[in-house]
Amino acid sequence: MNERIEKINELLKKMPADSFLKHALALEYIKIGNDAQARALFEEILSRDENFVGSYYHLGRLLERNNENELAIKWYEKGMQVAKEANEMRTYNELQNAYEDLI
Repeated sequence: MNERIEKINELLKKMPADSFLKHALALEYIKIGNDAQARALFEEILSRDENFVGSYYHLGRLLERNNENELAIKWYEKGMQVAKEANEMRTYNELQNAYEDLI
C-alpha cells in the first residue's frame, strides 16, 4: 500500500465519516488501479452525503472505464441535478460534458 493511502487511512480512523478523506482515498485507489475499492468508497460517500458533488464525476468516469455506461449515465444525471440545486455550476458543467460525451 502506498504512503498516501496509509496516511489517509490513519486520518479516517480519527474521522471515519469524513467524505473528503474518503473521496481522496478513492482517488488514490484509482491511481493504483483498484477500481473496485474506489467504487465502493464513492458509492458510500454518495449514499451518505448526496451533496458531495465531486464524487459523481469520478464515479461516472470509473464506471465508463469498466464499460458500465448506463450506470455512469444515471450517476451523471443525479450529479447534475444535485450540482444544479447546490448552484455548483462548474461541477454541473463537468458532469454535463461527461454525460454528453457518453450519450
